[in-house]
Amino acid sequence: MSISEKLLPFDVVPDDRALAIREALRNAIVDRRLAPGTKLSESEVGSLFEASRTVVRAALQMLAFEGLVKTERNRGAFVSNPTPEEAHQVFASRRLLEPGIVSAAVERITDADIDMFRHQLQEEVRFMGERGPSARRAEIKASGDFHLMLAHVSGNVILQRFMDELVARSSLVIALYGSTGVSRCGHHEHADIVDALQKRDAARASALMLHHIDHIEADLDIRVREGLALKDALDI
Repeated sequence: MSISEKLLPFDVVPDDRALAIREALRNAIVDRRLAPGTKLSESEVGSLFEASRTVVRAALQMLAFEGLVKTERNRGAFVSNPTPEEAHQVFASRRLLEPGIVSAAVERITDADIDMFRHQLQEEVRFMGERGPSARRAEIKASGDFHLMLAHVSGNVILQRFMDELVARSSLVIALYGSTGVSRCGHHEHADIVDALQKRDAARASALMLHHIDHIEADLDIRVREGLALKDALDI
């Protein structure tokens, strides 16, 4: 069971059918076969999967909890649609926070922490040569985990909480608008940051982090897209 499933509201008890529907919809959203703003009708989804509205509602609630779907009272569920301004605000916030996180991490980092980061870089490499929605999601998660690890090493619990939200929001924006998925240069930039951390060079590590965040945002392709019809996007 994933973390998101463990943290679902108490009245959501996903069964295998709901999980399968959630996975199919999630793949279509991350692959951008379903455009942001697309309505996810319970009746239409249920008809496509031959599932009850109760099961479909559980799947949509899981996606809403993960931030991929937005539910609106009396209107239903829609694929989340961060505005360009919201997307830019996420990365503007990261520029304000992460250089300070890196500087704090330099003061506290240990050789064991460096080894942990090297292992994380190896995890990122594992997904770089793979294709498909599951590999892309794993790559996005691995990239986000790198930044969460930095926040943890900084020792600032408040900043860790901020970064939890910012990384989650960034992952959604990247999944929806990343023009090439996760930038392949991102792994090399992570490695450069770890090299600077190992040398306890806070100024260089902070500068590299700013460059990295700029690169991530520059890779976004936030344009209005024509998505596929729900049936065609799900390919069932």
